[in-house]
Amino acid sequence: MAEGGDFARADAGPLRARILAGLFTLLAALLLAALIILVQRSTEERDAAQARRQHSFNVILLTGEVDGAMARAEAALGRAIINTDREKGTLFYDEWQTAGTKLSRLRSLMRDDPPQLARLDALQALYDKRGDELRDAATRLNYKQNSAALSIFGHAGRSDDVLDIALLLRQIIDSERVLLDERDSQALASSYRSNLMTKMMSAVGAVLMLSAIAAGWMLVTALNERRIANEETLAELDRAMALERAVAQRTEELSTANRRLLAEAATREEAEAKLRQVQKMEAVGQLTGGIAHDFNNMLAVVIGGLELARKRVTEQAAEASRHIESAMDGATRAATLTRRLLTFARAEPLMPQAIDAGRLIHGMQDLIDRTIGERIEVRMAAEPKLWPVWIDPFQLENAILNLCVNARDAMGGAGILDMSATNERLADGAIGVLGKGDYVRIAVTDNGKGMSQAVLDRVFEPFFTTKPVGEGTGLGLSQIFGFARQSGGDVILRSREGEGTTVSLYLPRHKGELAAAEPAADAPVIVSQPTARETILVVEDDIRVRSATGEALAELGYEPLLCDSGDEAIVLLGARDDIRLMITDVLMPGMTGPELVSAVRPRHPDLAVLFVTGYVGEAGEAESFAGHDVLRKPYTLAGLSSAVSTALLSSEKLASV
Repeated sequence: MAEGGDFARADAGPLRARILAGLFTLLAALLLAALIILVQRSTEERDAAQARRQHSFNVILLTGEVDGAMARAEAALGRAIINTDREKGTLFYDEWQTAGTKLSRLRSLMRDDPPQLARLDALQALYDKRGDELRDAATRLNYKQNSAALSIFGHAGRSDDVLDIALLLRQIIDSERVLLDERDSQALASSYRSNLMTKMMSAVGAVLMLSAIAAGWMLVTALNERRIANEETLAELDRAMALERAVAQRTEELSTANRRLLAEAATREEAEAKLRQVQKMEAVGQLTGGIAHDFNNMLAVVIGGLELARKRVTEQAAEASRHIESAMDGATRAATLTRRLLTFARAEPLMPQAIDAGRLIHGMQDLIDRTIGERIEVRMAAEPKLWPVWIDPFQLENAILNLCVNARDAMGGAGILDMSATNERLADGAIGVLGKGDYVRIAVTDNGKGMSQAVLDRVFEPFFTTKPVGEGTGLGLSQIFGFARQSGGDVILRSREGEGTTVSLYLPRHKGELAAAEPAADAPVIVSQPTARETILVVEDDIRVRSATGEALAELGYEPLLCDSGDEAIVLLGARDDIRLMITDVLMPGMTGPELVSAVRPRHPDLAVLFVTGYVGEAGEAESFAGHDVLRKPYTLAGLSSAVSTALLSSEKLASV
């Protein structure tokens, strides 16, 4: 019995040693796990503090870049105005647009900081206001109004907005620097805590190592070497599995972050590509408008000279007449091409009025049927209560007819063409460049061969066409693009190869009443002939166009009185009382045509006015022509005769009322 008791006591010793060793191991593991969690949290806090610190650095740097871009833009504009160098003036637009882009990036960085966002909103308003002032000076410089450009630029330089902008930029930087100091302190504190926890973990590890040695010594006295080896092996396996799980978790987190970064990069690349395309289209439009404007003046001289020559050629000069007719045909085609270029550049004079788009589309049924042929089925649909739109009906008809012809070519002359007009209520940015509001959507859909993505990327570029040489100018869709943007709308094209194409015109809703019905297109136009050599004042800054117009008026039996500026016209009107009609260009150095009419109207209320223009620009909005007839350049002798007679007749009717 004594031996059994001794055995039990001897067996209880190793059992107690195992229990104590297990409890010690459990406490050590819990302590180590707690330290690991604390170290991990401290590291995360340090990384977050460093990220906030870097965010403040980025805001300060980007604010400085905005200030620099605006300063470079104003300096470029100042040099361009002083040197009267319009080409250098484009540097202003580039730098000013760069400043706007950086402001947008700054807004993205400040989206979680309401006080900074308030300052940025104020800065954005001042940026927009100052941009309008400086663009006004740049526009004057572009049209060779150097004195006006210098005056506007000087006034802008003395504006309080300069100090307000500088103050806001300084407030943003100072506020961010205060945050940066706070975040530096937080980063230092986080780093200190992280280092402290690391040292503590090292110390605990050393203690655990010593404790393990002590536990091993205890286990050596209680257990054999095999059990000690097995326990150590199991402990190592547990630590390895924990480390493997931690590595797998971290790997998954890194993979998720990489996928998110790749998606953001792809989205940014797509946005940048769209921005580059828009900038390219705007630049091409500006270049096209300027070239077409000058070309219009040359064509006016060519067509006028050819018509005068054709009238004076005798019947025996048949060969000369044939050559003149060929030249006239070429000049007319060139005039049509120029008008399309001006439409793309959004510089074609528009004569808008409130119309019902559905009624207009249905009224084009016969014209469309004759144009695209009987093998194409045309289906039209419009909402019963379609909103009115403020649009030039001639240009809208031309755009719709162009779309129908393109659809016919895409379908190979046979297929189904659907046309619809619907009311659309859009959110901001839902369609192209359109803002929030009500729009009328005119859609033309074909079931033709469709377009590839490569064609869709260039479809609105001028002179780009997929048709064979000689079968298209490449200006149809670009003309529609310019017309839609000039009218305050947009055009969207969706297509897939083999599935057809849908082109949608979005036009802003007009809240007023519809315009009165126009007279029938085939109604006879009565043109009165001059009963005497009535005096007509011609105001045109281009000497060639001025001379050609004077010769044409003399050929029509009028007495032309020519001058090259609004100031000279005012002097002539004050000196003579026999001037019945004033024919004036719209854009001229110094005083524009509408400004001239406003200046002379109080003293000469019965003076008939005829605007002659081929380019709108800053002074050519449709409201400036209200109540007056407009003749588009280049014009024929018959067109000039009809316009002059109509203007004189309108003046007589007003005088008799």
